[in-house]
Amino acid sequence: VQLVESGGGLVQPGGSLRLSCVASGFTFSSYCMGWFRQAPGKEREGVVLIDSDGSTTYADSVKGRFTLSQDIAKNIRTLYLEMNSLKPEDTAMYYCAADFFHCLDGLGTILGYWGQGTQVTVSS
Repeated sequence: VQLVESGGGLVQPGGSLRLSCVASGFTFSSYCMGWFRQAPGKEREGVVLIDSDGSTTYADSVKGRFTLSQDIAKNIRTLYLEMNSLKPEDTAMYYCAADFFHCLDGLGTILGYWGQGTQVTVSS
């Protein structure tokens, strides 16, 4: 499994960004995948996860502002994170992660496959 993120950058408060994660090698029907972020000096936190059963879990801090969507083509899955009304506290390195089981612990689910990350900076 390979995960490659893109789309990060510098944006002003109130602005928008769209992150992408191309996930290749998806050969199992059960999966849990999504986005995590880590700001300097802070612990990594789950932003949003989607389960193969169709359920999606968002962190309270991003509900109503961030939207997860995906495209599927053969064994390549592209995950998008549309981020609106961005705040300075959204500044972090954003990572795409996945694994081949259900999101049994919600945003606390420990996933085994990770991308290299893409930096999001919200600043005026």
